[in-house]
Amino acid sequence: MALSAQQIPRWFNSAKLRSLVNAAQLTKCFTRPGRTLLHGFSAQPQISSDNCFLQWGFKTYKTSSLWNSSQSTSSSSQENNSTQSSLLPSMNEQPQKTQKIPSFDSELFLEELDELPPLSPMQPISEEEAIQIIADPPLPPASFTLRDYVDHSETLQKLVLLGVDLSKIEKHTEAANLLLRLDFEKDIKQMLLFLKDVGIEDNQLGAFLTKNHAIFSEDLENLKIRVAYLLSKNFSKADVAQMVRKAPFLLNFSVERLDNRLGFFQKELELSVKKTRDLVVRLPRLLTGSLEPVKENMKVYRLELGFKHNEIQHMITRIPKMLTANKRKLTETFDFVHNVMSIPHHIIVKFPQVFNTRLFKIKDRHLFLTYLGRAQYDPAKPNYISLDKLVSIPDEY
Repeated sequence: MALSAQQIPRWFNSAKLRSLVNAAQLTKCFTRPGRTLLHGFSAQPQISSDNCFLQWGFKTYKTSSLWNSSQSTSSSSQENNSTQSSLLPSMNEQPQKTQKIPSFDSELFLEELDELPPLSPMQPISEEEAIQIIADPPLPPASFTLRDYVDHSETLQKLVLLGVDLSKIEKHTEAANLLLRLDFEKDIKQMLLFLKDVGIEDNQLGAFLTKNHAIFSEDLENLKIRVAYLLSKNFSKADVAQMVRKAPFLLNFSVERLDNRLGFFQKELELSVKKTRDLVVRLPRLLTGSLEPVKENMKVYRLELGFKHNEIQHMITRIPKMLTANKRKLTETFDFVHNVMSIPHHIIVKFPQVFNTRLFKIKDRHLFLTYLGRAQYDPAKPNYISLDKLVSIPDEY
């Protein structure tokens, strides 16, 4: 059916609109080429398909209106041909592909990956490369010495730097196994800080830990309680430090045992609190050693040597080692001084250091003075030679 002259523009516009809708759906409003940034992000916000359709529709409508006014007398077949020719460019036009700018860092990273050799544990190597490979010696499952574990244990390495003699500790199997299980940061560091706070100097830590390696098995809080107990008994901090240095095992004993030891010496020797405190400060191993030698020597002084109780008190406060001296040495020394040199008890009490001197030294000097005719030990007579000078003056004099 032929279209009238007035229906031709309407038909043309509807066909135009259908073509534009199809074109919009196909192209999805591609952005203009050359307006993209790195990594494919657009420099301008994207325009929706509806906006694209309106913009293109208005342009087409203006074009069709001008064309209708100038070509109103054309035939319908010519109009169809012209419509198809005007729509073909928009349908066939392909958008230019967006060209991304490669990242400089990514290119370098890819180049580095290309340069790396393939990593494979099965890759063969030459004999020269195999010779250069130095493998660590395997850790022995059992050993009689800690030397085999030093290279593998940070704890042992740091103890060696502190001056600890591992050759003495390894003689005690339980102590050696304990050191291998300890962690320096968790188990040993806090103990070292505690010992330094007590009064052990840096250059004394090695010798202290070599003797008292069992302190690592003690609870740190219990050690602090024992120090607090000694301070509560009016021992000064310097006294505690001196006692711990001389008797490394002192802190290993419980508060109850320390209290019993102090009570024993105060009661057995009938000493005042101050004299008891001074006694154990000078010889702190009285608190850590066995009490049997002490009890035995007290009987020797009183029953075999014939000293009175107050005389014994005076001698042991002057020379605390007399409480732990060897019984045989005590009796032999007293026998020579009292029976051969004819020195009475009251003079021996004034110079108790004679019991702390080797017997052969006393004999040699007495025989030399006897040869010179100067062996005179009575302070009431001329040319008196005191026991103090006899045992203390060097041989050069």
